[in-house]
Amino acid sequence: MELTHFNEEGRAKMVDVGKKDDTKRVATATCTVVMKEETLNRIKEGQIKKGDVLAVAQVGGIMAAKNTAQTIPMCHNIFLTGVDINFNLGKNTVDIFATVKTVGKTGVEMEALNACSTTALTIYDMCKAMDRGMRIENMRLLEKEGGKSGHFIADNKEGMVLDVNISETKGVIKIPIEVGELKVDHGLVGDAHAGDWHRQVSLLAVESIDKMKAMGLPDLKDGDFAENITTKGLVLHEIPVGTVFTMGTAVLEVTQIGKKCHSGCAIKQKVGNCIMPTEGIFAKVLKNGQVKKGDRIKIIEL
Repeated sequence: MELTHFNEEGRAKMVDVGKKDDTKRVATATCTVVMKEETLNRIKEGQIKKGDVLAVAQVGGIMAAKNTAQTIPMCHNIFLTGVDINFNLGKNTVDIFATVKTVGKTGVEMEALNACSTTALTIYDMCKAMDRGMRIENMRLLEKEGGKSGHFIADNKEGMVLDVNISETKGVIKIPIEVGELKVDHGLVGDAHAGDWHRQVSLLAVESIDKMKAMGLPDLKDGDFAENITTKGLVLHEIPVGTVFTMGTAVLEVTQIGKKCHSGCAIKQKVGNCIMPTEGIFAKVLKNGQVKKGDRIKIIEL
C-alpha cells in the first residue's frame, strides 16, 4: 500500500483532498476505562467532588472531536455534522462509544478516536484523586463508512444495545423500555413474541434501519420493525446460526437469520422493501439476565 503522507523529498505533508467527491462519512470508535468498583459507584451516585463525571467527559469528547486538526498534525479541518458519545457502565468499567459524522472529502476516524481518548482522559482527571490506578484500554475504530475505501467494520464480535423494545400484541410496532428481563425457555418478559420456541428474541441493527431511512422513511424509530433489540456495531445477518453471545447479563444463541414476509407489511408496501426479513436475526435465551440501552453485545468464542 502506498503511503500518501510524504512528499517527493520523503518529508511529511498534508494530503490534498480537493479533487475528492463530498460523501456522507461516519465513524464510531470505542475504548474502556477500568477502575475500582468503588470509583464507579461514586460516579453513578454523583459523589465525585469535581462534579458530574460523565456529563463533563461527554462535553470534553465532543470538544475534542471538533478540534482534532489542532492536535493531530496531518488531519484536515473538517466541518462536523454530528458527534454523539454514549457510555456503558459495567461492574468496574466505563465503555465509551463515540460516533462522528460529516459530509465531506475525507473521513472522521481520527475525530472519533480523539473523542474517545479525551472522554476517557476526562474521566481519569475527574476521578484520579481517589483512583490513580485507573487504566484506559482497547481503544479502536469499530466502524467507518463513506469514501472510496467503503464500509469498514471491525471484527464483528462486539456491538452495543441501542434500545430494548416490547409489545403486548403481535403485528404492531414495539415500544422502548428501560430494562428488559430475559428468561430461559421464554425470551423477553412482557413481549407478545416470547415463548418456548426458537424465535424468542428478535434483533435488528440500526445500520439496517438506516438503509430504510435512506429509501424514503426518514422518521423510522427503534422498534418500528417489531424488533426486540436494536443494536449497533454488529453485522447481524452475517453471524452464523448457533453463535452464542452475551447481552447485558444474559446469554443467548442465534437460532435463525431473517424470516419469511408472509403478507407484506406497511413499510414494504410504501418503499417496496423491508429489511427485517433479510437482515434481522432471532435468538433463544440460554441464561437468565437483564438487558438495557448501552449494554455490550459480545460474541463468545466456543
